[in-house]
Formats: sequence, C-alpha cells, structure tokens
Amino acid sequence: MRAGRQSSPSLRWRLSWQLSLVITAVIAVVIVGLSVYATMVLSPNIAMEQAVKSAVAEAIERDREGDLALKDTPVLRSLIARNDGLWFVAATTDGDSVSHGTVPANYAAIAPLVHLFHSADIRGASGVREIASIEDVETPIGDVRILFGGAGGKGWPVLAILAEAYPIYLSLLAIALPAIFLAVPRIVGHAIARVSDVADMASHIEPHRHGDRLPVAGIPKEVAPLVIAFNGALDRIENEFRKRQRFLIDAAHELRTPIAIMQTRIEGLSEGPERRRLLDDVARLADMAEQLLDFERGGQTIDLNETVDLIDIARIAVADLAPLAIAAGYEISFHGGEMPVERKGDSAALRRAIGNLIRNAIEHGGGHGTITVTALAGGEISVSDEGPGIAADHLELVFEPFYRVVPSSRGAGLGLSLVKQIVERHGGHVSIESGSSGTKVTMRLTTTLAEIYFLESP
Repeated sequence: MRAGRQSSPSLRWRLSWQLSLVITAVIAVVIVGLSVYATMVLSPNIAMEQAVKSAVAEAIERDREGDLALKDTPVLRSLIARNDGLWFVAATTDGDSVSHGTVPANYAAIAPLVHLFHSADIRGASGVREIASIEDVETPIGDVRILFGGAGGKGWPVLAILAEAYPIYLSLLAIALPAIFLAVPRIVGHAIARVSDVADMASHIEPHRHGDRLPVAGIPKEVAPLVIAFNGALDRIENEFRKRQRFLIDAAHELRTPIAIMQTRIEGLSEGPERRRLLDDVARLADMAEQLLDFERGGQTIDLNETVDLIDIARIAVADLAPLAIAAGYEISFHGGEMPVERKGDSAALRRAIGNLIRNAIEHGGGHGTITVTALAGGEISVSDEGPGIAADHLELVFEPFYRVVPSSRGAGLGLSLVKQIVERHGGHVSIESGSSGTKVTMRLTTTLAEIYFLESP
C-alpha cells in the first residue's frame, strides 16, 4: 500500500506542469504567429536585408581618388552568385553612390535620391512588379543607404523576423516563464487545497464517532461527487454496523436466559465428574456471552462527564473478584494511594476494563502466585501475575478482538480488546510486559478532560 501511494502521481504537479507547458506553448505560437503575420505586412525582401547590408558594408570603400567603389569580397561574391537578379545602389549621405546589376527603369529615377532615405519599402504601384527596399547600414566610411531588389521571395522571412525581434520575445519569455512556473503551481495548489483538507478529515474519521461526514462546501464540483459518494458509503457502513451491533447485543442478551436455565438444571443433577464438566462448559458460555455484550457496549458512546476516582474503582474491582481469584488458587493484593485520583470518565466502563484485566490474570496466571493490582497517583493502573508469561510473537496480537493465546481458554478473546477500547475512549493507552516470571498489563489514563473533549469532538 505504501509503495502504491508513493507511485501515485500528484494531481497538483501534473496540473501545474501541464498548464505551464500549455501557456508556454501558446506564447510560442503567438510569437511565431506574429512573425508569420509580419511576413505578410513587411517587404518580401526582409529575408535578404541582413545579407545585403552585411555584404555591402564589408565591400564598400573609397578608392585612391576618393570615389566610392566595391571590393571583390568573398561575402559579396557569394551573395551575387546565389542571387542572379540582385541589383543594388549604395549611396553615402553626401550623395556619392555605387551600384551593382541592372537597376530597373522604374527605380532609375530614385537612384540619385537614395541618400535622402533612411529606409523604405517600395512595392504595389500600378504597373510595377519589381519590389525594392531601402536600408541604412553603418560602414567604415560612414552611414550608407542601400536601394536593392531582384531578391524577393528568397530566404526564410519568418526566421529573419525572429532574428530581428529576438530582444523583444526573449525579454517576454524571461519575464513570463518564471511567472508561469511559479504562479501556476500556487494557483492550482490553492484551488485543490480544500481537497487536501477533506482528505485529512477523512483520515481522522473513527469507527466509534458515528455521524462524521466530509464537508462538500468549498470542494470543486468535479471532486464533489466523490465526496458525496464517500459520505453515502459511510452512511451504508454505519447502518450495517448498527444492525450488526444491535444483533450481537440482542443475541448476547437472549443467550443469558437459556444459559441460566441450563446452569439451573445441571446444578440439579447428582454430583459427579460429568456434572462438573457441564457446569464448566456452561460457565464458559456465560463468560463468552458477557464478554461479547461488554465488547459491543464498549463500541457505543461512553459518557465521559462523570467524575470518577481511579483508586476507588480499582479497589472495588479487586474486592469484587477477590473470591474468584482465591478460589482459583491465587493470592490477590491491592496497592493504591490514599489520595483520590480523579478523572472524567465512565465508572462502569472503567470498572469493566479493570475487571477484565483481573479475569485475564486469573485465566492465564497458571493457578498459583499473587495477582497484584496497583493504582498510582498519575492515573496508571496495572495488573500483574506470576504466570508463565506470553510469547513475544503473541504480544502484538493479544489486544486484537477474538484473539486467544490459548485456544482452549474459557473466554472469547475479547477481554484485552475491550480494555484497549475503553481506555482509548478515555484518551489513554494500554501496554503489556511479559516474561518467564509473569505478565503485567498497564492502563494509563493521563489525558486531561479538555483533551478528552477534543478527542470526542467531530
């Protein structure tokens, strides 16, 4: 079960990462989409702008006479070789110019005026199919304006736009991505926080606290059907539990009458071994019926509002069962303080718990030695015997319902389970120590009244 829980995916992180990736993908699509839109709006020459500007900036120079000229550089030569129809006019700001290729007639009149333009996109005029652009570039000889064409449709315009606009979208991503991956998990966590609260409430539902249900208020509507179904399952389980509990209590009550009749009839028989065995069997049935009845009563609501004296309860339990212990071959002693040890609780339930510990010692103490009952001022009550003890591998199981260390014992295996049930309902706990020299079971009722109310409150 533990490994299964560890391998279960986290809904919070799954939603966080998926939403973060979706938002990131949307931003990326928007950036690419804007770039594609820009190719429809901007000049088709945009993919060649940077190549032409770089090649001309590297090649342009002034010769010995001071006139503009173009060096035969590898970059310029490669550019011209890849674009047969390329033409351009490069002009300085003072009007000097140099050209390459055949300038179309439509743009020949503009050539002398190129130095007046910083940038331009020239297209769409009636009867003009040639697309031209004017770009500005810094060179070693100063600012140069370049009018070029004959390269429309070459290259990848989208990549060119992305290369030009990277300061914008990289800045956007640098701000947006951390915000997305930090904010989305917090938003998702806040949205499902109520689910975690309800899960925590579910882990604290106890069988004896009837009527506990998970709240639906504040739960996301996608999860609400699961909570409603869980509450419905609790209703059905509680219903069946009440039926079972009612049946067992009624059955235990009903068994008392035939057991009493059997005991009366057997006692009327003449003395002999068979009569003794029958009486022992009937006594065993009576004990089992009483233990079953006590166990089911213990599962019902215990009234914790009564002020009880643990010393007095322990003393009464010892007095009630002393004849039974002595008849079984034991000595029984009680050690308790003179001052009362008061707690809030159910005196009848606590008396049954101490009585069960004494009966357990009588049953498993070996029929000899002393049974010692001790009540201390801190709210600790212990019952010890001098019997053969309990094997270590049985110690963890003795508090389980219907578990018997000795299968042939008279009880139904509910005595210690009932003790644990009652003590825990009073906010305490039970421990057991056992060895070759005997067994000691200790009830610790140290919980304050305020803590008991906290444990009992839904």
